[in-house]
Amino acid sequence: MKPIILVRGSNDIGSAVAHALFQAGYLVVIHEIQTPTVTRRKMAFTDAIFDGFSTLEGVEAQRVDNLPLSRELLLPHDFIPLSTSKLTSLLETIQPHILIDAQMKKHQSPEPQLGLAPLTIGLGPNFVAGTTTDLAVETKWGDSLGQIISHGSTKNLKGEPKPIGGHARDRYVYAPVSGIFYTQFQPGDPVEQWQEIAFIEKFSLQAPLDGVLRGITHTNIPVKAKTKIIEVDPRGKDAQVAGIPERPSRIAQGVLKAVQKWETKRYVN
Repeated sequence: MKPIILVRGSNDIGSAVAHALFQAGYLVVIHEIQTPTVTRRKMAFTDAIFDGFSTLEGVEAQRVDNLPLSRELLLPHDFIPLSTSKLTSLLETIQPHILIDAQMKKHQSPEPQLGLAPLTIGLGPNFVAGTTTDLAVETKWGDSLGQIISHGSTKNLKGEPKPIGGHARDRYVYAPVSGIFYTQFQPGDPVEQWQEIAFIEKFSLQAPLDGVLRGITHTNIPVKAKTKIIEVDPRGKDAQVAGIPERPSRIAQGVLKAVQKWETKRYVN
């Protein structure tokens, strides 16, 4: 039987990783909190939490609330179970061979996860291979994107985002206050600059540019101040709002390579 892999995080990177591993035949489960603030929801499996299921490039994820069934659902390999159960309970139930932290918490230091599974892999800033996880995979744009790190730390995600259509950080909207986020808009909807598209409590939020919503947090979700909640792609008909983009794909391929190397070594030994 292929190794069981638990992916923490349903964002675009976590979803790309889960997609690549599932397509390669691995038994994959995604873990997510009940109220994620993920914006690029058509590039991710996140909406399975709200709708019960979500499809990304031909692979379906389904929310599974009955925790004891999670391990049983893996064997037919029909879809990826997504659970919002407590992490400790999920670990005990499915006993994964591999744990991948793809939560991408840029401004927080990840908790040490060595020993939670025979192989642990951390994605994103602040992971230190051999200290927080067994391995890490580089997630910052550049020649080293997707590189497997067996010793040392990943790079900090500092500086401006990669420009799209000539716009970098100015295409994002961040929560001005903490509160409940409300919107009737979805990723893929066209918007005009200064158009009112969402609220947090009494604060009105406007589109920063003309374009198409590349990402927007699901309505009725609590958000903290400074959380990224809206992203506009200014490229109009050339906008990418769905599927797996280049960066998540390259990271996913790095993870897949690391898993395959570990699996080969496991059977050789």
